[in-house]
Amino acid sequence: MKHVLLVGAGNMAKQYVKVLKSMKISFEVIGRSEKSTKLLEKEFDIPVRDGGLEAKFSDLHSSPTSAIIATTLESLEENTLFLLDKGMKNILVEKPGAVTLEGMQRIKKRAKEKGANVYIAYNRRFYASVIEAKKRIELDGGLSSFLFEFTEWSHLVPSLEKTTFQLNNWFIGNSTHVIDTAFYFGGKPKEINTFVQSQLDWHPKGSIYTGAGITEKNILFSYHANWSAPGSWKLELLTTKNRYIFRPFEKLHVQELGKVSIEEISLNEELDIKFKPGLYEQTNAFLNDTKLAINLQSIEDGLEAFSVYNSIIKR
Repeated sequence: MKHVLLVGAGNMAKQYVKVLKSMKISFEVIGRSEKSTKLLEKEFDIPVRDGGLEAKFSDLHSSPTSAIIATTLESLEENTLFLLDKGMKNILVEKPGAVTLEGMQRIKKRAKEKGANVYIAYNRRFYASVIEAKKRIELDGGLSSFLFEFTEWSHLVPSLEKTTFQLNNWFIGNSTHVIDTAFYFGGKPKEINTFVQSQLDWHPKGSIYTGAGITEKNILFSYHANWSAPGSWKLELLTTKNRYIFRPFEKLHVQELGKVSIEEISLNEELDIKFKPGLYEQTNAFLNDTKLAINLQSIEDGLEAFSVYNSIIKR
C-alpha cells in the first residue's frame, strides 16, 4: 500500500495535500514552523508534525514508500539528502531541487549510491496546455524553432514575503520554470551563446538576459528577458504549419500559417482548474507511474539543466 511523506507545511505543501486527499492516498506531513503546521491542520483537519524533518522523521506511524519535498528553497537539498540517507527510494522534490550545480551533483551522487529515484517537480510540464501542444506539434511534424521570455516583475517581487536568499536566487528558483518548459519541448542545448547586463538590489545575478543556440535535436532557439522593463513569461513554439503561443502558460494559442489572427485552443483543463495547474497529473505520474511519468525531470536531467542555467546567468 502506498504511503507518502509530505515534507513542508507552506502554500506548496497545501496544494499537494489537496491532490493527495483527492487521490485518497495515505500520507503524513512534517513541517518546520508551528504556525504553518497549525494552519494546515486546521484547514484540512489532518495531523501535521512541526519541528522539522530531522527531528520528527522517527515519529512517523508507517514507513513511507515515497516522499514529496515541498519546503522553501533553502532546505530542498538538505531534506533530499536526509531522506536518501534514511533509505527513501522514490522522491519528488520541488524545483529546482538545489540552488547550485554542486548541490545537484551531491543529490545525484547520493541517489546513485542508495539506488533511489529523485525527480524535480517542474509542474508546467503537466499543464493541459503543454500536453495538448505536445500532441499537436507531433502531428505537425515537429518543431522548427522556438523562442522564450522569462521577464520577471521586479516592481512586485521585492514586496513578496520572501527571504533575502530566495530573492537573490529568484532566477534559479522561479525563472527556470520557463526555461525548463522550453527545452522540454525543444531538447537540451548543445550550443548556446549568452549575454547578461545589469543587476537589481535584490538579484545580483543580472536583470537583462539575451541568448541563442541550437539543441541536440538541431532546433534553433533564442530568448530574452528584461526584469526592469514591462513584460511577462512567454514561450512560442514554431512548426512549418503553426505557431503555438503560451502567454500565459496555462492557456494555449495558435497562429496558423498564412494568417495573422491568433486563436485560443480549447483545452481539457478540469484538473488545472480544480488543483494548482499541472500538480495533479505530476503527482499521479510520480506515484502511479502513469503514461505521463516520462515527463518527469530526473535528477540526471536536472543536473544537466543546471549547466545551462549557469550559462544563462554567467555563473
